[in-house]
Amino acid sequence: MEWTDILRSIDAGEGDRVEFKEKLAVDKVKTAICAFANSDGGVVVLGVDKNNKVVGIAQDPEQVQESLTNLLQSGLSAPVQGWLGRYQTPAGWIHWVEVPKQRGPAPLAVSVGGHVKVRRGRSNHEPSQAELQDLYNTFGFVLTEEQGVPQTSPADLDERVFYGWMQEQGIDVATSPQASSVDDLRNRFAIVQQLDRSYRATLYGLLCFGAAPQSHRQMADHFIHCTAYAGSSRADASVSVSEARGCVDEQVRAAEIWYSALGHRERFVGLLREDFASVPVPVIREVLVNAVAHRDYAITGSKVLFEVFSDRVVVTSPGELPNHVRVEAVLAGGLTRSRNQMIANFLFSRRFMDRRGLGYPKIIRALREACGTGPMLEDDRVSRQVRVTLPLRPVGDK
Repeated sequence: MEWTDILRSIDAGEGDRVEFKEKLAVDKVKTAICAFANSDGGVVVLGVDKNNKVVGIAQDPEQVQESLTNLLQSGLSAPVQGWLGRYQTPAGWIHWVEVPKQRGPAPLAVSVGGHVKVRRGRSNHEPSQAELQDLYNTFGFVLTEEQGVPQTSPADLDERVFYGWMQEQGIDVATSPQASSVDDLRNRFAIVQQLDRSYRATLYGLLCFGAAPQSHRQMADHFIHCTAYAGSSRADASVSVSEARGCVDEQVRAAEIWYSALGHRERFVGLLREDFASVPVPVIREVLVNAVAHRDYAITGSKVLFEVFSDRVVVTSPGELPNHVRVEAVLAGGLTRSRNQMIANFLFSRRFMDRRGLGYPKIIRALREACGTGPMLEDDRVSRQVRVTLPLRPVGDK
């Protein structure tokens, strides 16, 4: 912005995109920059009071510019793009910071781990819970399975898969009159309407009926990464690596096929070869289904890890056990509370899940029959991961 633009802003007074500061008060300037960046952008003008009077800044102009530059680069939770300007008036120097709307991996906060701010009219506020959720969704995070994924539309869903699933549920999709495909998708929460009347595919819709779920930036890591190691450590050589992509049922099926192809594995102890039995495929399926059904899809940059070592199988999923469920209750087959209820219902309808809550008792029984030991379930709330370890034993070992 040029000085003439700033003059017009001063004449018009403060508003949803203009804020005046009488002096360089770093904390207040940070708050204004944060709010503008998270909203529609704006300009912070220093050296003007709340009555639109130019009072000027008495400090050395170079020092003020340096302070503002440092503020943009390292003063908030992330670097902020902005343009600085200054103009000398009879009352003193006027400085301004023009802040565009910023969209990054997360909303901007006034400091690392600090509060998020948004602009409402002439004031800066902490967003309400609904506003914060919308803000995270705008920034690329999908907090719940019901929310629309940015830059998607109903065209990103495979209607053939969707209507095939409806027929499996006994729903008549052939007899006229029928609802439109948009109505069908909306009624079953596969799409959601936005404020501008357009439609976005939901996280649930893409993970259950999507044509290419992982092609969307926000969902690039929503798959199962499969690795088999030659030994008992990640430091050992990997002997087979694969990525199980697609919808959640396709991911489970692909990971299961990869695992079955491994067959019996072997290692040498001295001159003797030992064969190791695989964990039964139904056990693997149950653990993988739980992983994709209950993982926290709001955690970006993390995928479900399916790792086969010489002495164990480990499945790690992002997030914690949902809704304060205890490890002991899960292992005992107590009533479960799903983080992703619709995804879990979809897997149940596709017969990947039998009866809710009975998964781990089945896993324990089958694993003890096959390997003589049970699973270990860890809820790591520090690293925000749920880890299931299934021990192996050599073939023929009693």
